Amino acid sequence: MHELALTEGILKIVSSEQKKNAFVRVLEIDLKIGEYSGIIPSCIEEFFPLVAKDTPAEGAKLVMQMVPAEFECSACGFHGPLPKHTASCPQCGGTQVRMIAGREFYVENLVVE
Repeated sequence: MHELALTEGILKIVSSEQKKNAFVRVLEIDLKIGEYSGIIPSCIEEFFPLVAKDTPAEGAKLVMQMVPAEFECSACGFHGPLPKHTASCPQCGGTQVRMIAGREFYVENLVVE
């Protein structure tokens, strides 16, 4: 249930931004969530109304964009997705691959008034 703590973290970001920018309320929160972040978006959606109650983010729309995993092979320079449950490069068959995208979780944008 780390999604509850993550949702609380989103509200901390909102609070921090409100102090800096003096807005009244949040209309939309845009999130980036990596395919391999381990985060369950439906849990964020479920916890958000509870955590946002009586805050400037109450009633805000959550927009979640999933970031697909992308890998890089240091042997041949391949960049792209790997088939699930494999750890070898689809181009050269090497195992010198590392994930370069897909673990993200961050607030991309706030729409406020």
